[in-house]
Amino acid sequence: MKTAKPILFSLFFLLLFSEANGQSAKEIVKKANELLRSNSSISEATMKVIKPDWSREISMKIWSLEPDYSLVLITKPARDKGTVTLKRKKEVWNWIPAIRRVIKIPPSMMLQPWMGSDFTNDDLVWQSSVVKDYEHSIDGSENMDGYDCYRIQLIPKPEAGVVWGKIISFITKKGFMEIRADYYDEDSTLVKSMVGSNVQQMGGRTIPTHWEMIPHNKPGRKTVFDYHSIQFNVKINRNFFSQQNMKRVR
Repeated sequence: MKTAKPILFSLFFLLLFSEANGQSAKEIVKKANELLRSNSSISEATMKVIKPDWSREISMKIWSLEPDYSLVLITKPARDKGTVTLKRKKEVWNWIPAIRRVIKIPPSMMLQPWMGSDFTNDDLVWQSSVVKDYEHSIDGSENMDGYDCYRIQLIPKPEAGVVWGKIISFITKKGFMEIRADYYDEDSTLVKSMVGSNVQQMGGRTIPTHWEMIPHNKPGRKTVFDYHSIQFNVKINRNFFSQQNMKRVR
């Protein structure tokens, strides 16, 4: 009986910890995912691609109707102004004003960089799949940049068509902000990390507004993404996300 009590206590503690005070790992990931998204949103942002020998800055406006539709309009620099990327479910198109053509991105090009950044076309398609395409488990707690965080492991479901072998997500226990995500390949090699900071009020929510995508196999390179404004739950018709509108959106 003296041995049984510590064992029962340990089992109780593990059960309590794994459910995170009544919240499953999936629920925590879902809350973090919903914090930066909503039924619909309109945002303005700047993306800076940094390489050892040069850098490039792009300004954009983004319309989203979650989880299946998004449209990104490049507003600066002048040479890229008017370029549009459209996502409809699992398909992606680009409108290139210089040649006045809509180009569909084939499956073979989905892992190519988007606008020369460390984000891929595949990232655009699967950005909302972290809830439905992975199995989630709480892997402990960790302090990240002064925030007490859940460390959550995401393993893809066998039928999910995702490229990552594993994702480790760090989500704050207060506010459910994801402030870091580490992406691993099928051999458990760390490929890239997405790190959020500059937490502030935007669109009525407290969110990280500065993001850095850091590839671990490319020293001196990263992509920096800064939100300047976000409006959540705005009225957007699904017809807005069409190939015809790619050519006239402003």
